[in-house]
Amino acid sequence: MDLTEYRESDSEKSRTQDLKRLIEKMTPHSGKTLDIGARDGHFSKLLANYYDSVIALDLEKPVFEHEKVTCVKGDVTALEFNDNDFDLAFCVEVLEHIPPHLLNDACKELSRVSTDHILIGVPYKQDIRLGRSTCYSCGGVNPPWGHVNSFDEKRLAELFPDYDIEEMSFVSKTNSYTNALSVALMDFAGNPYGTYSQGEPCIHCDKQLIPPPERTFIQKVATKIAFYALYAQAPFTSEHPNWVHVLFKKKH
Repeated sequence: MDLTEYRESDSEKSRTQDLKRLIEKMTPHSGKTLDIGARDGHFSKLLANYYDSVIALDLEKPVFEHEKVTCVKGDVTALEFNDNDFDLAFCVEVLEHIPPHLLNDACKELSRVSTDHILIGVPYKQDIRLGRSTCYSCGGVNPPWGHVNSFDEKRLAELFPDYDIEEMSFVSKTNSYTNALSVALMDFAGNPYGTYSQGEPCIHCDKQLIPPPERTFIQKVATKIAFYALYAQAPFTSEHPNWVHVLFKKKH
């Protein structure tokens, strides 16, 4: 996925503006912050406008330079920092990718290293059955964009019991849902419309996903029926926010 093009999309610009607004709510703007899943440094550089020091962390050491930013390799489920080391732990577009059995560990680590605030950004009530991909190396089925977790207000609050929700905001809208019949038919058809352009590898074998081969006639029929099932469902699905941002403040 081209991150430059992604950052220039209207939806991403809206998310960045909302996160900037939440960052500006926290005063004083000084001290040290941790950016989890920094990738291209988009948010690390934004945070550097408000904090004296930013640690940009990802599974592979980020490759960019900024006078206030230090890039490091690390894992959010086992952070190599002291307790209360950061004024803010910033974690956007990350928790949806954490293996479910490690999600609580990641949130405990964010809670441990923050002395004051945590800012989270995740997809809101995402139906992770929609847009699934089939790995043509191992045959395993993958969720869209490597998103293995789905979140709502209740689940987010439960993941951070030592923090209060200071503010919650929502960005953009979607009415993307699927159903069991469409999911089963798409899986049978090899998930031809999955998110094969994602950067995340297969969650089963860790190999890069490749586009599906030409479908058989029966698979094409199954795909068409799956879409008909989605169209029939559409009048009964309601629009909901696409992303949720949550600013947590530590309980004292």
